[in-house]
Amino acid sequence: MRQNRQQSKFIVLSMLIVVAMGFFFKYYTGPAHQWFNNYVAAVFYEVFWCLFAFWFTRSRTAVKQIPIWVFIITCILEFLQLWHPTLLEEIRATLIGKWLLGTTFAWWDFPHYLLGCALGWLWLRQLQGIGNAKKSQSET
Repeated sequence: MRQNRQQSKFIVLSMLIVVAMGFFFKYYTGPAHQWFNNYVAAVFYEVFWCLFAFWFTRSRTAVKQIPIWVFIITCILEFLQLWHPTLLEEIRATLIGKWLLGTTFAWWDFPHYLLGCALGWLWLRQLQGIGNAKKSQSET
């Protein structure tokens, strides 16, 4: 972890940027606001979860697997929106539950999830490069 301090800083900074952009688009009120609120925010949601997982697992293999697992899990969460048991409804009634689990199933979320995971993968590759550059400098 010590040799990846710079990488850690970039991960945290990236998550802060992604969260800010996600909230901006989630609550945007200008032209095409429904698309931005519902779908562009979902792209940032995916990127955030990729970054969050990368914080804990930073291997080269993880860079490839994290976006795949984030996509699978968020697709499962999307399908769970079709199911309305009391416990899930109580969780969705809270603001955090609404943000994390969503409330309404939409087929159009899936391409945006895929886009978000692709962008997340590119972002993780860049962050992995920062970690590798740091290692190369310390070895010389």
